[in-house]
Amino acid sequence: MIVGVITVVGLLVTRMPDISPLATPDQLAMPEGARPAAVTMGRDFIAVVTEDDRILIFGRDGAFRQEVAVIPGTTAGAVPNSQP
Repeated sequence: MIVGVITVVGLLVTRMPDISPLATPDQLAMPEGARPAAVTMGRDFIAVVTEDDRILIFGRDGAFRQEVAVIPGTTAGAVPNSQP
């Protein structure tokens, strides 16, 4: 039983993926007046949701890539609920 536990622990240690922290820039150049409400990170981007309903996309190097306006109260591609 001890050999089994040692084997399982050994397999877990050797088979675990390398979980290294993602590199992040020191600063992001936010547009004037934009206040962050939430931040999320993907493999090659950082997304900042602002309090004025915008999503700002930055590269891992901190360079601005794209801005997406969010229209409150709408859901793109939503199917209306036909049940009463």
